[in-house]
Amino acid sequence: MTDTGAAEEQFREIEAGTAPERYARGWHCLGLSREFRDGKPHSIQAFGTKLVIFADSTGELRTLDAYCRHMGGDLSQGEIKGDSVACPFHDWRWNGNGRCTDIPYARRVPPVAKTRSWHTLDQDGLLFVYNDPEGRPPPAEVAPPRIPGATSDEWTDWKGFKQTVVQTNCRELIDNNVDMAHFFYVHGSFPTYFKNVFEGHVAAQHMNGVSREDIRPPSKDGEPELVGNSSSAAYYGPSFMIDELTYHYDRFDIESVLLNCHYPIDANSFVLTYGVIVRNSEHLDAAAAEKMAENMGAFITKGFEQDVEIWRNKIRIDNPLLCEQDGPVYQQRRWYEQFYVDIADVEPDMVNRFEFELDTTRPVESWKREVAENLARRG
Repeated sequence: MTDTGAAEEQFREIEAGTAPERYARGWHCLGLSREFRDGKPHSIQAFGTKLVIFADSTGELRTLDAYCRHMGGDLSQGEIKGDSVACPFHDWRWNGNGRCTDIPYARRVPPVAKTRSWHTLDQDGLLFVYNDPEGRPPPAEVAPPRIPGATSDEWTDWKGFKQTVVQTNCRELIDNNVDMAHFFYVHGSFPTYFKNVFEGHVAAQHMNGVSREDIRPPSKDGEPELVGNSSSAAYYGPSFMIDELTYHYDRFDIESVLLNCHYPIDANSFVLTYGVIVRNSEHLDAAAAEKMAENMGAFITKGFEQDVEIWRNKIRIDNPLLCEQDGPVYQQRRWYEQFYVDIADVEPDMVNRFEFELDTTRPVESWKREVAENLARRG
């Protein structure tokens, strides 16, 4: 006999709203600045539109909307003439400030001939543009911090520098900043210490990690064995992360800086950019450091490919069901909201200091057992 009075079993529904239509306010890294200094205009699909980037006669990089305000020609298909980019359609010429400087066949340039120019920053060998839906200039306090090693002879050049298109909203990438557990299941290491600190436009992650012995490849004869790592990483704004990453080997430590950044193509795709520099040391001369950086670049590429595979197959979830050992996902998403609202609508709980240190005792105990069991089965 059916008990019609019994309450139906409750279950969690997934809430998945649409991605925001506007793009985050802040500095976004477009790649290595040297790639744009070949005397040609370059196109970038970003922020739901197309941009053109070119170097003027002084070598300064400039960024404009790519479509000519005259008849819609694509400036990135044109030529650099003096300090301006010339449209391939009718040769209208636009300087780095967005002003039309010349129309060769016309008696005068219309006074209103102005296109959108983007604030551009060339720093540490990286090119940045600033996006603000309200059209405000970038405040000095949100400028990307300098990376001393990027301009020092004591460090390598950027290695393993790659850009890849990811077909999802960029919030998926940001969530990783608080996701302690995925390091074990996706990346083959597990954190023994994990803490997040949010304040202002900065969201930091501090972590110590241990390599998984059950999946760690054996080191070759004479090569150092990787034991673990210490990481102090932070997003400066919505899209630019610097990770001061120290790899601990059985005989010495290696200092490196991992770059992890992105820019949105549209609401449901972004370009992921990453690379690494390594510091020379008594254990690594310049040539050895270069080789180490190349190997680390390949290792880091594998890690990001693992993330991309997860993102490719998951769905957006706005109400994640969390357990006690999960990180402060909702608090970080609240921090992240500050970049998607007008300045006047930024609320204190988006920018006030927030600290959260995870108790890793139970996860580490569980993961050590799993690793030991895997090794025992392997014999």
